[in-house]
Amino acid sequence: MFHYPRLAGRAIAAAAMSLALVPAAGHAQGYPNKPIRLVIGYSPAGAADFIARIVGEAMSKELGQPVLVDNKPGAGSTLASTLLAQAPADGYTLGLATATIYGIDQLLYKTKYTADSFTPVTRLTVSPLILAVNKDLGVADIKALAAKAKANPGKYNYSSSGVGGSPHVAALTFEKAMGVKMTHVPYKGGAPALQAVAAGDVELSFGTAASVLPLGTQGVVKMLGVTTAQPSAVAPGVPALAEQGLPGFEFTFWFGLFGPGGMPKEVTDKLYAVATKVLADPNVRARLVANGNEAAPSPSPREFGQWAAADGARARERVVQAGVKLD
Repeated sequence: MFHYPRLAGRAIAAAAMSLALVPAAGHAQGYPNKPIRLVIGYSPAGAADFIARIVGEAMSKELGQPVLVDNKPGAGSTLASTLLAQAPADGYTLGLATATIYGIDQLLYKTKYTADSFTPVTRLTVSPLILAVNKDLGVADIKALAAKAKANPGKYNYSSSGVGGSPHVAALTFEKAMGVKMTHVPYKGGAPALQAVAAGDVELSFGTAASVLPLGTQGVVKMLGVTTAQPSAVAPGVPALAEQGLPGFEFTFWFGLFGPGGMPKEVTDKLYAVATKVLADPNVRARLVANGNEAAPSPSPREFGQWAAADGARARERVVQAGVKLD
């Protein structure tokens, strides 16, 4: 289960307190002295892109060097992860990644990288997923959606940001819980996946709040529910799926900051200190919430790595149980 941190405020406070334990900037003297590349495996205008640009801009000011976002979508974000894994471990190539690098990528895409190919820095954000349907589908809740899907097995299509990602796994779990069978159509990111719902190319999608809310608030797609146990502050007025006959249905989507494996501790600690500082900034946090995400830094790089690995193992197990394979 993807547990949604209910004590995000405490986590931020704890992470901020840990700054006192981070080595002084002198330990990373001279870093950075040139622009930093921040690679993300998703298309522009999706959740990862918003987070990268908001956090990257704030970190640029603290580091005194530009943090340049580099979108490398494709192959379920593994193109970007491969690029990051193969980059020099000097802190000048960083990446946003999720739980998939801890098992799902290797399972589905036969990637050559492993968990040791990356240096965890900190979790950046958490976000609920939102079930969105085409506005002309004529359903008001998940029971109506399930009834239509049961009457048309395999006919209804759902999009996702890529095979094996949290939106895909959430849809698989939803299918099983509701006793329906639908067809998966993967896209190269959350934004195009939701645009497909709006256009009627697919009937529904589980997407991040950043991808769904702009279309949902305008009435372009209909938002049926959030995947947190209770309604979420980032999606006002949208009921929880758990309240609609799916007790215990709970998923969240997170993004973390990583470097290549073997990145020097002093560089990792400096990046952690800067990222934690900007995530505690009220302006940054407000901008993230406006885009459907909550700041959720980890207590330390080590604890982030342990937590992310455990979450990745749980996600991989869901994919194995569902029998997911690449088409």
